[in-house]
Amino acid sequence: MNSARSLSSSPAGLSRLRVLLGLAVLAPLLAACASTGTTTTPRPGKGAAIREPVRAAPRDPTFQTIPGLEGVIGASESQLLRQFGAARLNVWEGDARKLQFTGKACVLDVFLYPTAQSKEPLASYVDARRSSDGQDVDRAACVAALKGR
Repeated sequence: MNSARSLSSSPAGLSRLRVLLGLAVLAPLLAACASTGTTTTPRPGKGAAIREPVRAAPRDPTFQTIPGLEGVIGASESQLLRQFGAARLNVWEGDARKLQFTGKACVLDVFLYPTAQSKEPLASYVDARRSSDGQDVDRAACVAALKGR
């Protein structure tokens, strides 16, 4: 008991006591984080069968129905190139394709997806935005502007 009183009676003793108490509290917490260092490796099996992925037929996309897009929606890549000229971007993502056409007024993104009836992807969705700031614009107006350039 005397040693505890002597530790707590001086400022240096109080400091040591705090350090000791802190270590006493932290020691069990750190011990809980310790690893045993053992790992388990899976036993080799008897040659588990690996199944081939099931390839489903492409699901037909939903075609956008907006007045003014009749010549674009349902069009193939070659038909779109005849209407708008060379695409600024031509990006494949899996079996889908994105063509981007640009003009002073707007940027038109046309998304083409495969269908059960067509040999090549067809335009099923269109998005349009201003060239200057990227804000959405009327899709049909953008199509008309790009056709008239």
